[in-house]
Amino acid sequence: NLLREKKLMFSTAESCTGGLIGSQLTSVPGSSDWFAGGVIAYSNHLKETLLNVDRDLLRHHGAVSGPVARAMAARLAARVGTKISLSVTGIAGPGGGTEEKPVGTVYIGLFYQNKVQDALYRFSGGRKEIQEKTAQTALDTVRRALLE
Repeated sequence: NLLREKKLMFSTAESCTGGLIGSQLTSVPGSSDWFAGGVIAYSNHLKETLLNVDRDLLRHHGAVSGPVARAMAARLAARVGTKISLSVTGIAGPGGGTEEKPVGTVYIGLFYQNKVQDALYRFSGGRKEIQEKTAQTALDTVRRALLE
C-alpha cells in the first residue's frame, strides 16, 4: 500500500534468499502496480554482469559485504529505472561460513530517495529459517524507509 500510495516502482536484487522476496511480493494481488521485478544474482558473475557490481569491489570486500549490498541495490535501480530497490546478500548455510562471516551473516541494502544504505544482520537457525528471517527483515526495512 505504501508503494502504491507513493506511486513508486520497486525492484529487488536477491542472492541468499534465492527469489523468496520476489515470490512474497508477487503473491500480493495487484503487485504489478508497484513491483517491477527482481534479479536473483547468486554467483559473483551474475552480480557483475546483471547488476553491474564492480569485480574489484567483490574481490576486495567479498560478495557478503555492505559495499556489495549497496552496489547491488543502487545499480539495479539505475539499470531498470526504479526509485526504490532492495538487495540481500548473505550466508544462509549450512556451509560457507567463516570466523569473520559465520553462517547467518546477512547484509541488506536499500536504495531510496537517491541514497543507498546497508545494514548487517546475524541471523540464527537453519538455511530456510535464515532465508525467511532475511526476507522478513528486508521487507520491513523497505516499510520503515517508506514511513519516514
